[in-house]
Amino acid sequence: MIAKLKRDPNYKWECRYSTRDLLIILSGRAGQVLRGCWLKLFIKTQGITFVGTGVKVKHAHLVRAGKNLILEDGVYLNALSEKGIQIGDNVSISRDGSIVCTGVVANKGVGVSIGNNTGINAGAFIAGQGGVTIGKDVIIGPGVKIFSENHVFQNTDVIIKNQGVTRQGVIIGNNCWIGAAVTILDGVEIGNGCVIAAGSVVNKSIPANSVAGGVPAKVIKRRTTNQTNEVEVLRSA
Repeated sequence: MIAKLKRDPNYKWECRYSTRDLLIILSGRAGQVLRGCWLKLFIKTQGITFVGTGVKVKHAHLVRAGKNLILEDGVYLNALSEKGIQIGDNVSISRDGSIVCTGVVANKGVGVSIGNNTGINAGAFIAGQGGVTIGKDVIIGPGVKIFSENHVFQNTDVIIKNQGVTRQGVIIGNNCWIGAAVTILDGVEIGNGCVIAAGSVVNKSIPANSVAGGVPAKVIKRRTTNQTNEVEVLRSA
């Protein structure tokens, strides 16, 4: 059934589950489907929508989503912006994830776009004031923070909050793995196929198919077909 929903004939479970575990999973998903039916009255989605408890969506008319959207418990979406929140097929946002497109009402944000088959893990925070574009097949680790706006602070005679902001936006390419607790700052473009080590602070763009890590993040190596070496590099970063 999951393979059909995802339109992925190669999808399979790699582990066995007891009947009790399967019943718990199915009952939880059934509740999410019921809540999803209610949310579909306010946002434009296709197919089945799964919604956990405590989910809040503000400016829902600016949210567009494809098939099989999953919003786990405690997810918060505020789509107030020029382009709203655009979500592709088979996208999941895990527990307590947040997407906020406008910080100050007086300065409307640009919005957020998320590609097909992308998973956003627990506690992630995406600020779309300057525009955030996330490609398809992207893994966003738990606690990742993405900022697309910066405060101007050069003038010491004016308080910082009155000096305005700059916005360049953030772009994350396809098939990227953004590790846990990574912070991505405004103006960054991460190319296709990149791996960013956990805990990194990315303040400069990363070329495609790179493994990067550190504070600030630097390219450690180019990706290879040797998966063991890549894991070792990430552990040492």
